[in-house]
Amino acid sequence: MSQLLNLSRRGVLGLGLGALSIPLLTPANAAEFGAESHGMSAFGDLKYPVDFPHFDYVNPDAPKGGMFSQVPPTRGYNQSFYTFNSFNAFILKGEGAQGMDLTFASLMVRAADEPDAIYGLAAKSVAISPDKLTYRFTIRPEARFHDGSKLTAYDVAFSLNVLKEKGHPLILVQLRDFVKAEALDDATVLVTFAAKRARDVPLYVATLPIFSKAYYSGRAFDESTLDVPLGSGPYKVGRYEINRFVELERVRDWWAADLPVNRGSYNYDTVRYEFYRDRDVAFEGFTAKTYLYREEFTARIWATRYDFPAIKDGRVKRELVPDETPSGGQGWFINTRRDKFKDPRVREALIHAFDFEWTNKTVMYGAYARAVSPFQNSDMVAVGPPSADELKLLEPYRGQVPDDVFGEPFVPPVTDGSGQDRALLRKATQLLQQAGLPVKDGKRLLPNGEVFQIEFLLDEPAFQPHHATFIKNLALLGIEANIRQVDAVQYRARVEAFDFDVTTERLTMEATPGDSLRPYFTSESAKTKGSHNLAGIASPAIDALVDKAIAAETRADLTVACRAIDRLFRAGRYWIPQWYNANHRLAYWDQFGHPAKLPKYASGAGARDIWWYDAAKAAKLEQAK
Repeated sequence: MSQLLNLSRRGVLGLGLGALSIPLLTPANAAEFGAESHGMSAFGDLKYPVDFPHFDYVNPDAPKGGMFSQVPPTRGYNQSFYTFNSFNAFILKGEGAQGMDLTFASLMVRAADEPDAIYGLAAKSVAISPDKLTYRFTIRPEARFHDGSKLTAYDVAFSLNVLKEKGHPLILVQLRDFVKAEALDDATVLVTFAAKRARDVPLYVATLPIFSKAYYSGRAFDESTLDVPLGSGPYKVGRYEINRFVELERVRDWWAADLPVNRGSYNYDTVRYEFYRDRDVAFEGFTAKTYLYREEFTARIWATRYDFPAIKDGRVKRELVPDETPSGGQGWFINTRRDKFKDPRVREALIHAFDFEWTNKTVMYGAYARAVSPFQNSDMVAVGPPSADELKLLEPYRGQVPDDVFGEPFVPPVTDGSGQDRALLRKATQLLQQAGLPVKDGKRLLPNGEVFQIEFLLDEPAFQPHHATFIKNLALLGIEANIRQVDAVQYRARVEAFDFDVTTERLTMEATPGDSLRPYFTSESAKTKGSHNLAGIASPAIDALVDKAIAAETRADLTVACRAIDRLFRAGRYWIPQWYNANHRLAYWDQFGHPAKLPKYASGAGARDIWWYDAAKAAKLEQAK
């Protein structure tokens, strides 16, 4: 089953592609491919053998039935947390519905207990050329679309090529090195990659959705639409109401239900997403049982509001599940495309003005740790002076990058927790003065004489308290700062067009990052509308090290390259680091069962994909009303 980028860690790997032209496969050159394999991984290691019965972390006997419902926990491509108006979730236009990844099959799917391994879904096997530039996928003969039509290699080739041409900009960046996919017959598709392609590019290709070529023969692929596309996944779109909810209905006779990669998964008859414009209202909806499962992202709510009757009498359960995956980095990203933010001393001054310790204690009930790195909660975070291996990568750029790249990595200062640390505000003042920003009549002036103003762009009110003391401290520096809250559609349009001063985002990193680094850090992505490079990072040194990371041949080499990227990113002062949480905070109405040991790389503890509806618990819940 395909997954949207950043929708889940079981989902699409952030990677890239590329290709050279190849001849059609004939009996004479068929031997050029290696042995058929049931799976792939970035470095060739697979946990599961060819005859594995099911993933270790599922309950293969999980019952089918019931409903799972939640508010959107993450968003990918053109999706929003707060609304939807299109069932095309793989292009730039429109606001794509949540859950569309469930409606499409892909060539292969992720194993949620391995960093990056994938195993066959629509593809029963893959063979790789010796130069690793051509991949031959063999399609399962039983693969079908929901209308009963056969899913063939021609559909696969169409899907990959149309995504390369017309997909969301984030897809285009990651398919940069992908040249073409060719169907030789119904069962065989060749996918070609460019020389020096990233090691994990084929994984990304193999987890993209497969569309029906026939369905799109009379339809434009790159248009926002409420026509439900023809899928081939475990679910299909059911009832929906624009801006309010969308339901996905389980396909009872799904052709892939008994494959090893799917046993024990996709157990609910209905998966439903509820949309709210306000987090507090969304929480009230949960207490009223409007939806059944909630991953809590607001510390204030977790600490103060989970005392409603259903919690006290046990009808709603709470769990803390360790999040052992790279948590990524959350922060205020500073748009360096704007002249007023181009001087790194100005950006560092803003970092000094934020009192994390006060905010964590007062607003977030001490629930978080300070983020320092976009690779937070992983061994890719740079610590201490660069190692010898890191220096080999960094030395060619000495004199072109900040000197502190070669020392201890930048860490945001620890405040006194007062909300107004005078020592740090004095340091911020010094930095602004050094950058040529004087104060006149109590106003901080930019070098061009204009008053220094900052607009924080938001799309919902729950985050406003986190800004309050920060904005107050900026006022003490003479900076006029304000919050601009807009609706979800306008917010996404402005962020994708880089029309903001400062906005909050969380970078989500894979356990094995590859071409997913490009949309976050490279000069190309800084110019690509809709990319994740909100800060506008355009550093030749970072570009080169991203290439090194993508080309790494061992996990150790990848880790070294990512640590070097981390040093350069942090030295650039591109963001005001916020916080992270090393646990999933889960709450749910007690009508679900789940495996005793949840997989390490499952998004939201795998509740949507591998938990199940427990009819006995549900009946007891009804009796307890």
